[in-house]
Amino acid sequence: MFETDGNDTYFKLCENMTLSLASNLIFTPLLLEGKLSVCSVDLLSSKAGQNRQEHHTDLYHGDELILRRGQTFQIEVELNRPFSTDTDKLYLELKTGSLPLVSKGTHVIIPLVKHLEDERWEAKIVEQNGNKIKLSINSPANAVIGLYELTVTTSSLKGDATTTYTSSKNIVMLFNPWCEEDSVFLDNEEERKEYVLNDTGRIYYGTEKQIGARTWNFGQFHEGILEACLFIMEKSEMPPSGRGDPVNVVRVISAMINAQDDYGVLVGNWSGDYSDGVSPTAWSSSVEILRKYHSTNGTPVSYGQCWVFSGITTTVLRCLGIPSRSVTNFQSAHDTDVSLTTDVYLNENLEPIDYLNRDSVWNFHVWNDCWMARPDLPPGNGGWQAVDATPQETSQGTFRCGPASVNAIRSGHVYLKHDTPFVFAEVNSDKIYWQRNLDGTFKQIYSEKKAVGHCISTKAVGSDKRADITSLYKHEEGTEEERIAVETASRYGSKPDVYSTPVAEDVSVEVKVDGEGPRVGADAQLKILVKNLSSQPRQATIHSQVAVMYYTGVLKGTIKKEQMPVELSPNEEKTIDWVLTYQQYQSQLVDQAAFMLTLCGRVTETKQVLANQTTFRLRTPDITITVRFHFSPLIHTVSIILTQHA
Repeated sequence: MFETDGNDTYFKLCENMTLSLASNLIFTPLLLEGKLSVCSVDLLSSKAGQNRQEHHTDLYHGDELILRRGQTFQIEVELNRPFSTDTDKLYLELKTGSLPLVSKGTHVIIPLVKHLEDERWEAKIVEQNGNKIKLSINSPANAVIGLYELTVTTSSLKGDATTTYTSSKNIVMLFNPWCEEDSVFLDNEEERKEYVLNDTGRIYYGTEKQIGARTWNFGQFHEGILEACLFIMEKSEMPPSGRGDPVNVVRVISAMINAQDDYGVLVGNWSGDYSDGVSPTAWSSSVEILRKYHSTNGTPVSYGQCWVFSGITTTVLRCLGIPSRSVTNFQSAHDTDVSLTTDVYLNENLEPIDYLNRDSVWNFHVWNDCWMARPDLPPGNGGWQAVDATPQETSQGTFRCGPASVNAIRSGHVYLKHDTPFVFAEVNSDKIYWQRNLDGTFKQIYSEKKAVGHCISTKAVGSDKRADITSLYKHEEGTEEERIAVETASRYGSKPDVYSTPVAEDVSVEVKVDGEGPRVGADAQLKILVKNLSSQPRQATIHSQVAVMYYTGVLKGTIKKEQMPVELSPNEEKTIDWVLTYQQYQSQLVDQAAFMLTLCGRVTETKQVLANQTTFRLRTPDITITVRFHFSPLIHTVSIILTQHA
């Protein structure tokens, strides 16, 4: 028994201690239960799951979450208690690169919203079951591609301390040819299957008279290939912030596939001695090469030639989500001095001067086409872009080539980046023969106009047949349009005077659109104004072609071509009515009903080149909504009147 001094001091002390202990026992668990935290995150990354299926990434090896930008995806978050929108706060963060920055798009903060909107990072709760919530997450179509780390941060709306959970698995973001807002969007499912999802193909070689085909295993979905492609981007030291632009990515890849100056993937060798490596003809797949490069931490693989460089480039670009194909050019010129001609130098006795004859024509050369919009170029230059990873000439100090707009190459617009002059010379340069004079100067003695750029070939969509795509790279040999392209290009080369300059430039051509322009459902009528500013008569033939154009500047295809002879009296201005009928365009329209009209021609008397490109769109009807209120003591009515304006 305890003894007391006759008062209740001791018992009061015990009572206070008991109450204090009881208070702690009752309220501490409540405080712990009130703090929201993440227990686990399920990225729902199964190959058979909704994310991978909807993002067309179910063919990639492994169970990582591989996504395409500009498209929603879902994840599940398990919390320590049910989530309350009234009292709790939650947001996600994605980080890529060694120094993620919000301003560079490499540190992304994804807020929780009630309604998802396109073209921004957002998350919405779409399902809640006990402590689990399922989030639907939006990504913009210009998001940086690559490897992302995911964290989930929770707190209360009162501003209490936050808790952060880091996912043990990363997320891979790729380009998205299925998304209209992505600059690599390709509006044809069969072409997407061929140029993105097909992991085998054919690469052509030989001569134009004896074209051979080599089966190639691109293998972009094989184990380790995605990791190798991401490793190549890391090794290139390209800033992560630049990886959202396919133009940047393709340009870097064209440099990194060859080992010439940056310890890239493959060493080129044309010596015939391959004793310390693998002969280029022994390769039939990109897979072994890329795995070996990755597993040795970036040691270049020996050896390759143009078709091997192209095969690997196709693999890497398709793996990253950029539509790509291998392209073979027969009788392919190699212009070494940016003259845009293939030059052959002869001495006074018409014997070749070997030390001057640096230009060459290869039996065949293989490079790549890749598909993208080109917002950095004038409209009409999107679509197929030529890119070449074979180390031939340097571009801005590095062995790389492209992307060069195939449409720009065809038109001779070699002033447009990147490396358009070099590719133009490969497919459409004239072979010029020069003879040395007694005083050491040279004169042009012969021009061979059909020597290069024959049977440009790629695998056909959906079959193993060869598709001839020469017409994409050049106008038909010998036509006025082709000659205009050659002469236009040469004026930007190192020998601008190879072709005769016009005697005068006194004729102009322009396109006029009346009023607000043509509208959908009716014939499109434009006016072509040709002016003769001279006091002499002038004659010309104007070639016109009109192509459907996406709002991104990518041309879908030509739907009308024609020739228009023009005769002008001195100082005459002539208007030509140009019409595109509804029947000609009705089944061809895309997004904003835009077109590009291209005009080119030559003045007979002066040899002046006429050229003009005009974009126009078909106007959709304007609709005015008028709301009228009708009040009466018993009835209130609202009338909505829709008025369509032609």
